[in-house]
Amino acid sequence: MTNVRALVLERQHELKLREIDLPQTVGAGEVRIKIHTVGICGSDVHYYTHGRIGPFVVEAPMVLGHEAAGTVVETGEGVEHLKVGDRVSMEPGIPDSNSRASRLGLYNIDPAVRFWATPPIHGVLTPYVVHPANYTFKLPDNVSFAEGAMVEPFAVGMQAAAKAKIAPGDTAVVIGAGPIGTMVAIAALAGGCARAIVADLAHPKLDIAGGYQGVIPVNIRDKSLAAEVKRLTDGWGADVVFECSGSSKAWETLLDLPRPGGAVVVVGLPVAPIAFDVATASTKEVRIETVFRYAHQYERAIALMGSGRVDLKPLISATFPFEDSITAFDRAVEARPADVKLQIRLPD
Repeated sequence: MTNVRALVLERQHELKLREIDLPQTVGAGEVRIKIHTVGICGSDVHYYTHGRIGPFVVEAPMVLGHEAAGTVVETGEGVEHLKVGDRVSMEPGIPDSNSRASRLGLYNIDPAVRFWATPPIHGVLTPYVVHPANYTFKLPDNVSFAEGAMVEPFAVGMQAAAKAKIAPGDTAVVIGAGPIGTMVAIAALAGGCARAIVADLAHPKLDIAGGYQGVIPVNIRDKSLAAEVKRLTDGWGADVVFECSGSSKAWETLLDLPRPGGAVVVVGLPVAPIAFDVATASTKEVRIETVFRYAHQYERAIALMGSGRVDLKPLISATFPFEDSITAFDRAVEARPADVKLQIRLPD
């Protein structure tokens, strides 16, 4: 363990930039990475404001941050696909490779997974981190560090699009135009959807999402989403509906949106159990899929970004220096309507 500077969540509502002991020794199969950029995720903010997410409770000081990109500065024994100087993005969840879930390829739902900035595992808002090389991915030269730090949330969108089983020309509905909702829409379009109807209450976020070709923004303060979907699909309904808001209210009319035989992909997590209309789901034979993080999506996400088909730069609202990390988090708590993704840049 080495004493290093980091952004530490001491307890609910209390952040400090201070020294903390973190592992810095590189073992076999690992790499040491100089962190360049870290994105602020909604889960980071939730731990700051609530001290817990479901069963994960902050009971000891914890370093925040799990959306990151940086440069390899040291490689451990046996690492052959990475070298010092490589620019990389890191997948933050490390499963037990021998678990049944991992052996089935479902490593994201391995109960033993250790995920950055999920209690009690430290995150990466600190200058250096040691990480398994197999969960560290080289960035193309045309993908910046800032974009590299967007791979993690984009991987959620990729997982959702994969679970949807999109067919070319499909119509998607995305409820929620926050960072995840917008990236789900982008992934759905990249995956073959002809259009994505994106619904939200916030005009600024809808304006940003609407800047992407194929996105049809709908402000549900002004219009009925169900009526718009019927109008745009000649009364048939959407092929796939992505629920990304986590709002229980969205579920009150959600099943009005998919076509018969369509799909609903659940991405947002309501804070409490919801009522579910089984009869409508059954009579329409709606397929229900759920998403928890992602598996096998980083290389695909990076490939799309590197190809130029996916541009996530418009979603980066502001970047703060590391010494202003607490200010960055306080702004994230404000949830300004025009903010999509806030990032923190570590010192060079």
